[in-house]
Amino acid sequence: MSLVKTLINLPFTNPNPSSSHGTPLQLPPPRRAALLRPIAGLRLSGVGATLNGNYEVSKKSVLHKGADLATLGNLCVDIVLNVPCLPPANRDERKEYMENLASSPPDKKFWEAGGNCNLVIAASRLGLKCVTLGHVGHEIYGNFLLEVLHEEHIDTVGMMDGNDLAACSDAYETLLCWVLVDPFQRHGFCSRADFSQEPAFNWIKKLPEKIRNTIQESKILFCNGYAFDELHPHIIISSIECAISSGTAVFFDPGPRGKTLFHGTPDERRALDLSLRQSDVLLLTSDEVESLTGIQNPIKAGQELLKSSSRTKWVVIKMGSKGSLLITKSMVTSAPAFKVELVDTVGCGDSFTAAIGFGFLHNLPAAQTLMLANAVGAATATGCGAGRNVAHLEVVLDLLKQSKINEDYAFWAQLLKESEAPCTISLVSGLGVYGCADGFSCIPVRSVVEELLPMFEAAYEKSTIRS
Repeated sequence: MSLVKTLINLPFTNPNPSSSHGTPLQLPPPRRAALLRPIAGLRLSGVGATLNGNYEVSKKSVLHKGADLATLGNLCVDIVLNVPCLPPANRDERKEYMENLASSPPDKKFWEAGGNCNLVIAASRLGLKCVTLGHVGHEIYGNFLLEVLHEEHIDTVGMMDGNDLAACSDAYETLLCWVLVDPFQRHGFCSRADFSQEPAFNWIKKLPEKIRNTIQESKILFCNGYAFDELHPHIIISSIECAISSGTAVFFDPGPRGKTLFHGTPDERRALDLSLRQSDVLLLTSDEVESLTGIQNPIKAGQELLKSSSRTKWVVIKMGSKGSLLITKSMVTSAPAFKVELVDTVGCGDSFTAAIGFGFLHNLPAAQTLMLANAVGAATATGCGAGRNVAHLEVVLDLLKQSKINEDYAFWAQLLKESEAPCTISLVSGLGVYGCADGFSCIPVRSVVEELLPMFEAAYEKSTIRS
């Protein structure tokens, strides 16, 4: 039995019976008039049906929501170091390795904003208004993190309330993540959260009211599996329930923690179940979706996740150098990756997610959403490290204009054929014209790009003026 099916057998009670579980979410309007798109159900210059054509307009307005995207937890400072070899696998040896690193504070030139900072920085550079929800300590690392976020026009709402301000303990310090790079450019990660049975911030016993208010005032709440390393499962559950009851869309990326959470405590399993079944958008790699469903074909696996939830609208699957997939109950869209000179993959997935959020909020067609996300992820891969080094809009625009894609028609054709998907299947391709072949429709990449460029060229001009 797959992990998803097993989780679904866990008892789950909807704590908000009057909330809009399963009710179509009204997509918030764009922040700039230049980005207004056609109403749901209409085509956009022939590029493809809008993703949300099956939505009915909710009567609950979200016009008042002040933030486009809020992230839950996973705020840390990355310490990026070149090392002769990666840390050992043995837990005790690994802990000793990390303690030796931490015994001498590293030079500030090795510091970088990490975790969900990657996502909000990339999203802010796309023009989204972002806020981070999490704990940042009152020390040099916390001050550094807040300065970086402020410079990127990102707000922060802390988890600490008045009773905690006088506390002085390691548990209240900003979380550090050691990002270790060996001579072969392989990465290893470790932090104090790896060596504790309890969440790093286990002193947070309930969802602070200021966090609840910010979730209610945001259009998207993003959470990933790493939040479980910091926060009690009931805090994560409360956050998702708050989002659902207030018409805030929930994005969830289980990441590598997805499979281990399945074998965690009953509370962790229930929180994972809620996250998988009650999210509007699920984001996973092809390996992760296989581990959760037991299904090798990513399209079939994505469809299985959709069947397991009455609420999930999109399952987005990252296929590495091949590209990405976006799966709904009525359509499957695939898009190839961009050809770039790879420097560093850290932060690529976070950058990709930022663009998926943009497409969701602006009701972009599937092809545009995926190609934008692939471009933003690829732009990050051309830099070294994440944080302030994630995709800049100028680089994204260059990639879109060049439209050099890693086209592998045979791969996608075989994948789509094996999926036996009983719905519309589209593939972005390098062909110059629209066409149908092997049971799916081909969408010219140039047509997709021509729709994206005008909105982002205007955004780039605006950001240049702002800076």
